[in-house]
Amino acid sequence: MKNFEPEIVAFCCHYCAYTAADMAGSKRISYPPNIKIIRVPCTGKVDAIHIMKAFEKGADGVYIAGCLEGDCHFKNGNIRAKYRVEKVQKVLDDLGWEKQRLAIINMSAGMGERFAQTALEFTQTIKQLGPSPIKIINTDKSQLEVS
Repeated sequence: MKNFEPEIVAFCCHYCAYTAADMAGSKRISYPPNIKIIRVPCTGKVDAIHIMKAFEKGADGVYIAGCLEGDCHFKNGNIRAKYRVEKVQKVLDDLGWEKQRLAIINMSAGMGERFAQTALEFTQTIKQLGPSPIKIINTDKSQLEVS
């Protein structure tokens, strides 16, 4: 698995995390290219189904990045997102998956360096965990079909 490059989906709030990613780009701070950013109006709008769909579609890891706690532009959207992440982590754990495949990260719009650093750290975590269990199941199925 040393050639494994994880696919990571990052749901980023429009006001803070997405702007932090843009700031990282403006400052030419690189972060892993395997991070696929989905801009959302608020992390509170990211539902459990969106997270599970990302895994179903092949993501090895998912993180939700939004405003600092107490600083949400929609009052408490990031707090709702935090509770959803905890619930989905429990579901992942119940399924026998590593709950570290899902994370929530808080940052302000001016934290381009933090965005890049957390993207790198999350990518390293997922590399250590290996491919998503769905990818492993699909690989096993395709090998059965070839035989």
